Amino acid sequence: MDTVFKFISPNSSQIPLKMALKTAHVTRVPNLDHVSDDLNHTNNVAAFNGYHNNHHDDDDTNAVFLKNPAEDFMVIGHRGTGMNLLQSPDPRMKSIKENSILAFNTAGKFNLDFIEFDVQVTKDDYPVIFHDVFIFTQDIKGVIIEKRVTDMTLDEFLSYGPQREPNKVGKPLFRKTKDGRIFEWKVEKDDHLCTLEEVFQKVNHSKGFNIEFKFDDNIAYKEEELAHVIQVVLRIIFKYAKNRAIFFSSFLPDAALLIRKLQSAYPVFFLTNGGVETYTDVRRNSLDEAMKLCLAGSLNGIVAEVRSILRNPGVIKTIKDLKLSLISYGQLNNVCEVVDAQILMGVDGVIVDLVQEITEAVEDFGKEVKKESLVEEENDHEIKCSQKQLSNLMKVIGMKYIYS
Repeated sequence: MDTVFKFISPNSSQIPLKMALKTAHVTRVPNLDHVSDDLNHTNNVAAFNGYHNNHHDDDDTNAVFLKNPAEDFMVIGHRGTGMNLLQSPDPRMKSIKENSILAFNTAGKFNLDFIEFDVQVTKDDYPVIFHDVFIFTQDIKGVIIEKRVTDMTLDEFLSYGPQREPNKVGKPLFRKTKDGRIFEWKVEKDDHLCTLEEVFQKVNHSKGFNIEFKFDDNIAYKEEELAHVIQVVLRIIFKYAKNRAIFFSSFLPDAALLIRKLQSAYPVFFLTNGGVETYTDVRRNSLDEAMKLCLAGSLNGIVAEVRSILRNPGVIKTIKDLKLSLISYGQLNNVCEVVDAQILMGVDGVIVDLVQEITEAVEDFGKEVKKESLVEEENDHEIKCSQKQLSNLMKVIGMKYIYS
């Protein structure tokens, strides 16, 4: 193994990412009538990045062994209690309707820091919560009909699936998988579709939100189109967020840059699969490109597909040295050993589907650290950890070859 990880705890003047995110909130409402040209945002962004300013200090006098690396590690619920994989034989992936009020409040019962969800804007300018670009239903003849979410009015969108009124029947909801198969959207506990406003009003206020701006990968958006969508969403956020912890993310590079340009109240992360898939926009094809984008646009960090991190774990230190934060996503994050390894390696948090299992695993990891104290560093280049932690790390290193 070429990369050896060094654990250094923050001193009293440094702010952990979890704490900084939870204290970042609106101090003033920016003017949303135009796009600001100011990219030098220093108020809340400075606090957000405070933890990382000296996190990899080369001075041995500041290096102390980390007693409990799990304390500042974030667990984020993917679309609430996890995405719905309708084709999966695992009932846990079809338990609760994703991106619903029910999923968000159920997730909030666990020891989560944030709830992640996807926002799109209907053609009559209502931000709604839905992951897929297209929504599917079936007519009375059994023909599948698809429609773009952003081409629908709010009333049209809400007419799909379970309805709020007890005697009203909605259009049957179907979903198309990446490989083209279509499944009826059946889950054990269903719920109606919802708006961003409802989420702010009905979801436990103690839970933070990771709001992903969802766009179509196959559309070349004009800046004014992106700005309009972002402004519509921001108006709802500034009206209802109060002091709720929030951070934004987007896979679309220009959208991430524009979110930062339009507001400085909340942190902005760039979402990338880090080269797991290839896109025409080279900024989306590697963690190196992601780092360049973050630095150029004053973004706060990266949300990366976990496989891109496991394939090159040395990139974690590079990202931290640039004073950027790193969160991971992907189905491997539902494996407890993978999450434990990321805690050891210095990843700031994980987005997960199996919320109960992973929150419990992180809690158990913290308890394990208390029982088995970490061995003090011998020098800058090596550290010893408990045998159980080392064993889990080795399992994950093996997984990177299996799942690459």
